Amino acid sequence: MVTKNNAEVVVIGTGVVGVLIAEQLLDAGISVLMLEAGPRVSRAEIVENFRNAPLGLKGDTSVSYPPAPWAPHPTGPTGGAHDYLQLSGPDSYAQTYIRYAGGSTWHWAGTSWRLTPEDMRLKSLYGVGRDWAFDYDTLDPFYTRAEYKLGICGPSNPEQQWPRRARLKPYPMPPLPFSPGETRFTQIVKELGYNNIPVSQARNSGMPYDDRPACCANNNCVPVCPVGAKYDAATALGRLEAKGAKILADAVVYKVETNGQNRIEAVHYLDPNKQSHRVAGKLFVIAANGLETPKLLLMSKDDRNPNGIANRSDQVGRNMMDHPQLTLTVTTKEPFWSGVGPVVNSGIMETSQGAFRSEHAGAYFRYNNFARNRFVTFAALKKGLVGKALDEEIRRMTACTADIVAAHEILPHPDNRLTLSDKTDWLGLPKPSIHYDVGDYVRRSAEVYSLPIGKKIAAAMGATDVKISPKFAQSKHIMGGTIMGADAMNSVVDTDCRSHDHDNLFLPGGGAMASTACGNSTITMAALALRSADAIVSQMKGAH
Repeated sequence: MVTKNNAEVVVIGTGVVGVLIAEQLLDAGISVLMLEAGPRVSRAEIVENFRNAPLGLKGDTSVSYPPAPWAPHPTGPTGGAHDYLQLSGPDSYAQTYIRYAGGSTWHWAGTSWRLTPEDMRLKSLYGVGRDWAFDYDTLDPFYTRAEYKLGICGPSNPEQQWPRRARLKPYPMPPLPFSPGETRFTQIVKELGYNNIPVSQARNSGMPYDDRPACCANNNCVPVCPVGAKYDAATALGRLEAKGAKILADAVVYKVETNGQNRIEAVHYLDPNKQSHRVAGKLFVIAANGLETPKLLLMSKDDRNPNGIANRSDQVGRNMMDHPQLTLTVTTKEPFWSGVGPVVNSGIMETSQGAFRSEHAGAYFRYNNFARNRFVTFAALKKGLVGKALDEEIRRMTACTADIVAAHEILPHPDNRLTLSDKTDWLGLPKPSIHYDVGDYVRRSAEVYSLPIGKKIAAAMGATDVKISPKFAQSKHIMGGTIMGADAMNSVVDTDCRSHDHDNLFLPGGGAMASTACGNSTITMAALALRSADAIVSQMKGAH
């Protein structure tokens, strides 16, 4: 075993959560070492991977990110390439994420909806789920800080903001304009009584920000922004190194080591040659993601922690959540023309709120602004058309088809659980096994609420055909596996995302979220990261 590269704070994971925390610590004069399981690559390599991918795979969000043998991640339409995720249960927790330096913000859409005050009080208001251990006003300033760190564009009109309440500061940048399809969609749903509002998103609108250029509307946000107008954590890595961070890529952490006082003493990682290394520190942050973090904690069980690190409550890996989504693919009489600008640029959020949440989930509706040509080409080919007729059919379907997505909230349930499989990966480490059921709360919403609304919208769009996805798909928003709470017996971390069991271990990010709401989770993860960073700086300065 080799011992090398110690630091005051060791951060595992170089995604948005790890990067935000590391930069704040560096600015406070605290030394930081970051460990990343996967490789470090350039934007040009990722763009070239996408360019060379077969047309039939370009819709796969992970096509540009082939996994390294030592750092497998789920890829493909089912999220199960190489059988990395071992899935069971009535519904499939088929996630895709990236184990590369920069994490999964490489291929996110940039969507940054905040929670509402009601989203954080489900138990108190509706008698379901859990309440957060603090209220919205506590999180509000961290949301604002996150929006300025990531560079969020959003509307200045309070009626178009979400949630509709006074902001501490305006968005750093104005919103991006709607595509032709979104404009028509907005007009149509307005007649039905719904408001399709600009999404707040981590994308530069018409101006450079944070050394990133303005969005050029190429519609390739997923799987990669070719110009770097969209925030991704990889854009910050060079800046962190200039501030003194050490970043080790291709370092797969497989064990968290405790001492006699049950504090974290070190972590151990394997390199691509399967050689083990030990890294010591004073404080540790595990920000690997909502699946890899609980997996690592469970792998690290010892005599003092027989259920795994930070798992006295037996909640590590439980309460796995996402945003189960259903898609209505509509064929319309008149052209809508999706595909100009970002892939997600607006949404109907008011449908996520209401007293009905005591009975069933809320839902957020979005008009998917993905360019349709790559989705419709194979359908046109199946019709046996050739030549000019094929070209005309592709043009027609590109203009006259669209996706309406209903993304649902889900409640935390202890049986939605990640455990360690008896199957192992290339390094001999156990693969994650996830049992998952979206539950009756979500299914009831689809039956009596979300699909009826979706069908009404489709009819108002002049749909001649509506195809509804046969089962719930995952949104790749991984939450709940290290859930937050005030009671150490039914939660993993406290309000600062500090482990209840180990005072020098922080587990920030989506795993800590106690409710999902309906909007994307990244901005809440970023806000929790900044709150944790404040606590870490205070703890480290107090220890000096």
